Parts: sequence; C-alpha cells; structure tokens
Amino acid sequence: MTSNPITVTCAPCCWGVDDVKNPHLPAWDRVLDEAARAGFGGLELGPYGYMPLDIDVMSEALEARGLSIVAGTIFDDLVSEKNTESLIKQTREICALITALPKPDRHNGQRFAAPYLTVMDWGHDERDFAAGHSGRAPRLDLSDWAALIKNIRTISEIARDEYGVRAVIHPHAGGYIEFEDEIDRLMMDVDHTTAGLCLDTGHMAYSGMDPIRTLEKHWARVDYIHFKDIAPEVYETVMGERIRFFDACGKGVMCPIGKGNIDYPAIRAFLSEKGYGGYITIEQERDPRNTGSILDDLAASRSFLKETGF
Repeated sequence: MTSNPITVTCAPCCWGVDDVKNPHLPAWDRVLDEAARAGFGGLELGPYGYMPLDIDVMSEALEARGLSIVAGTIFDDLVSEKNTESLIKQTREICALITALPKPDRHNGQRFAAPYLTVMDWGHDERDFAAGHSGRAPRLDLSDWAALIKNIRTISEIARDEYGVRAVIHPHAGGYIEFEDEIDRLMMDVDHTTAGLCLDTGHMAYSGMDPIRTLEKHWARVDYIHFKDIAPEVYETVMGERIRFFDACGKGVMCPIGKGNIDYPAIRAFLSEKGYGGYITIEQERDPRNTGSILDDLAASRSFLKETGF
C-alpha cells in the first residue's frame, strides 16, 4: 500500500455555518480561532458572504493563526438561468480571494493544487424535503438539467481559465445532484478537464450509497474528499419523517467521526491502496445554536482519524 501525505482540515459547517442569513451564526474570527485551537492547519472558506472577501483582512487573520484556506464554496441554486450572473460574480470574487491568500501545501498524490472551488446545488424545497429518499425525490427534466450543466461548466471554466482553480462538484443531500443516477449523469455531461468531484462520505451514506463503492466507481474524477459520520439511530428516525436536510442535522444525524456507522478503517485502506494524497475536510453539520460541544467533537474526530492512520 502507498500512504501519501494527507492533511485533515475542517469547515465552518462544523459550527453550524451553512446559511449566511441565519441570525445565530458565530463570528467568523471565532471559527478561525477555534479551528486553530483544535489543531487544524486549514479550513474551507464557508458559504459566500460569511468570511470577509477582503484579501488583507483574511491574509492577516489566517497568518496570525497558522491557517490556510483549502477551498472556497459555492452553495447555491445551480439550476435557474436567472441565477447565472450571481454564480459568475461569486466565482470571480471567491477565486480572486482564495488565490491571493497563503497557499496550502501541495502533497504527493494530489492531482490538482489546493485551494479548490467546491460547487454544490442548493435551494429547492421539493428536493430538500426528499433528502436521502431517491425513490420520492423529483428529477430535473431535460431543459432544467441542461441549465444546471451549463451553470456548472460556466463556473468551472471561469475558475480554471481565469484563476487556475480546480472546481470540484460536491453531490449534496437535498440538492439536485445527490443520488447515484445524478452523479452518473453529471460525469457523462461534464468533462474531467472542466471539473472534478468532491465526494463526501456522509452525504453518500445519507443518500443510500456505499461510500467505498461510490469512491471506487468515480475514482478517476475524485480530486478532493469530505468526511463526516452518521448517527444510526437518529438517521433511522429522520428517514421516517418529512424533514429538511439541515433540520435533520439539527437533530444530530451527523456525529463525530468514529461514533457513527461509516467504516473508516476500510476507507483508510482504500485510500492507501489508491495512493490518495492531499486534503480531507471533516464536517459535522449542526444547528449553530448548539456549538457548545464543537471543540470536543472536533477533538474526537481528529483523535479517531489519527488512530485510524490519517
């Protein structure tokens, strides 16, 4: 087996930061303080509008804490043609920022240099309430799927051609790229020279996919990985409810890594066999009003992953 270097990072969603309009979000500099205190060398930027887009402010804040930004995030409606101009604006502002900040190290086994641009579809009630339920989740018609693909290509090509940033598409529970058939369709319609994949173990499991089998199937396109874990008893409960994805997270469906039902020793063996190197970002979505245990949870996740060989 080959064990290339892997750096474990985190994301603001560990503090409940997913919707910038939520009035209960912690201050952005507190997230940086606690990420550094928890021993992380890097983190994701979080949703557009959460952290300042000011290069000097962010550079100073990151350097003071020994942190780097491993990925920017677009978490928005990728389907609507009316949203295209906003997506282009976000892409340019995020990429201009992350490419001017202190650079994350590049590791052996890393196909593309960080920082990445993670791209996720979000904002559709009819899919949010069907998160995790492939059989009842509506699919896009040909016209809307074409609009989704056009927006993804536009974002990815701007990131690549104007900023040298690799866009990675992140299938996300509650969005229109969630289930196996949608990932397959996406991979047929978006060329590997345009964008890669960021597969997330927790989202795959939440949506009924086996993480290792899905990683294996799409390995040629996987440039970046997210880790999370699922509390099986909570998962069983929320799968029996009509509930939005982040409301399920507010009930604790995501738990510290190693305390759920995802087989991380097997994932470690798989990644070693494949020679994966680079960055893995751990996440544990939660209600931002429930951040009292965040440092303990991050410590538990990091400790488990270290014991597992990460």
